Amino acid sequence: MGEVLKFLESAKAKGQKLLAVLIDPDFGTDEAALERTLQNACMAQADLLFVGGSLLTSASFDRCVALVKRWSTKPVVLFPGSPSQLSAHADAVLFLSLISGRNPELLIGHHVTAAPTVKALGIEAIPTGYMLVDGGRTTTAHYVSQSSPIPHDKPGIAAATALAGELLGLRTIYLDTGSGAPKSVSPAMVAAVRATVDLPIIVGGGIRDAEQARALCEAGADVLVVGTAIEQDPEIVFALSEAVHG
Repeated sequence: MGEVLKFLESAKAKGQKLLAVLIDPDFGTDEAALERTLQNACMAQADLLFVGGSLLTSASFDRCVALVKRWSTKPVVLFPGSPSQLSAHADAVLFLSLISGRNPELLIGHHVTAAPTVKALGIEAIPTGYMLVDGGRTTTAHYVSQSSPIPHDKPGIAAATALAGELLGLRTIYLDTGSGAPKSVSPAMVAAVRATVDLPIIVGGGIRDAEQARALCEAGADVLVVGTAIEQDPEIVFALSEAVHG
């Protein structure tokens, strides 16, 4: 087991909630803004830094990851939208299998393409069951994945899907409504998944304030991922961190 997965499982065992700040690789083209975001994330005691996105328009992915690693002391974890979003500068990569959809490329196809590179780079791979949830509108993740999200009001479907992922040997579950979604995953859905699986649960998409963050943590989320809200208001990371760690 790699160090980042050990960290996730140890925190879950202790009941410690974690905050991950998601960095859009395109955001890294503005190095001054990226450095300010990382400074705020570190001062707010964010626990992890995720880098990745569904639609990458910049060719500077590897440089962005290198800068994130250089300017922070937190674990840097890739959240890849495609097999090309890999970098030796990262500590780990979420090896995502889209178990909520039926797109074979995102269930196993891209993994076959990426696996030799991941091994050659020596990056810790964390087998992750990725589940897209309806957050009120079609997001880039929904469009690019060409898959239907789990209905927002169907926690039973999410729980059964997560259980299937656990039985297949995946090590974490990631519930996501997509970047910039109007709604986050519901606490009811998080609670249903928490009651069904014993894996670390990561939740992202649509998290904009401390109240939402606190409710999701209380429902059973182990890691909250926030990106768009911090891009729009860099100072909000402090309130989110207090809600998660409190």
